[in-house]
Amino acid sequence: MSTRVRAFEEQFANFVGSRYAVMVNSGSSANLLMIAALSHRRTRPLRPGDEVIVPAVSWPTTYYPLHQYGLRLVFVDINLDTLNLDTTGVRNAITPRTRAVFGVNLLGNPLDFRPLLDALKGSDIYLLEDNCESLGAKYDGKQTGTFGTAGTFSFFFSHHMSTMEGGMVVTDDEELYHFMLSIRAHGWTRDLPDNNLVCGRKSADAFAESFRFVIPGYNLRPMEINAAIGLCQLKKLPDFIATRRRNALHFKQLFDGDPHLRIQMETGESSWFGFSMIIRDPARNSRAALIRLLQRAGVECRPIVAGNFAKNEVVKLFNSTTSGPLRNAEFLDEHGFFVGNHHYDIRSSLDLLHKVLNG
Repeated sequence: MSTRVRAFEEQFANFVGSRYAVMVNSGSSANLLMIAALSHRRTRPLRPGDEVIVPAVSWPTTYYPLHQYGLRLVFVDINLDTLNLDTTGVRNAITPRTRAVFGVNLLGNPLDFRPLLDALKGSDIYLLEDNCESLGAKYDGKQTGTFGTAGTFSFFFSHHMSTMEGGMVVTDDEELYHFMLSIRAHGWTRDLPDNNLVCGRKSADAFAESFRFVIPGYNLRPMEINAAIGLCQLKKLPDFIATRRRNALHFKQLFDGDPHLRIQMETGESSWFGFSMIIRDPARNSRAALIRLLQRAGVECRPIVAGNFAKNEVVKLFNSTTSGPLRNAEFLDEHGFFVGNHHYDIRSSLDLLHKVLNG
């Protein structure tokens, strides 16, 4: 890490409107770093056994850091239209042990932040955002990933912009920022400001500070080449997102009101990671049959993220519970699929998709 990483962090923070940004080697590492820093910070740290509300539909690395730091996961159902956290479910899941809500802006679509923030008003509950699939999305003109205490981003090659591998955490919290700087690189003091909120004041002896370790850490560092690519990609990002939104407009014109398939309802301004489809009447339409049609036509598709994650075997190893039934997550898991979007014009491919599914 050197000048390009610092420049990319500064420019990315400016792009999304955050005070601080810390680059790491993946979006998964961004989630790990954020939870690690929240668990080690001196002001209102997360403690083992604290409850964190999570959506039942997300990628596994939303959940793994919570397990790794001894936190109790509370799975809440999703809204079947937006595919994001059900706000009423969040309200019902809050207990005296709730310390955080870890919201996920799924497939480019912003959470419905107004009622969510209203539900947390007056409490000391952290709002955290996994924004790895939603770079460039906005809600009330504000970038997603910046509504809570911290938010995470991914620059994997199939995401909105790519650094080959890479991720970012943004925050306005100076203490959290300092802890992330240390934890990212072995827990040493080398990358901290001379006066900081982790170890106080560093000595003037650069030799002594080079291998001074003050907190358990990792090696989550990115490389200069990743940041150099990111600096170039960031200039192109507004056009990337504009093209994704044009593709999405065409997709919605084709599939809005489809009698057989439910598509994701946009909240705010989605950056449209991909296009989800959920079968309305499984008794009349089989997902397996539709997927066979797509495969024969050469159209790739995937499950919607990881489906209902709470049903995976790995959850048996978690300290976790569910708050209320996960009916919508389960319906999505059994009857949903999605196809990709891209930052170039794929409208002809979407026409093919429509023809295959409605031919």
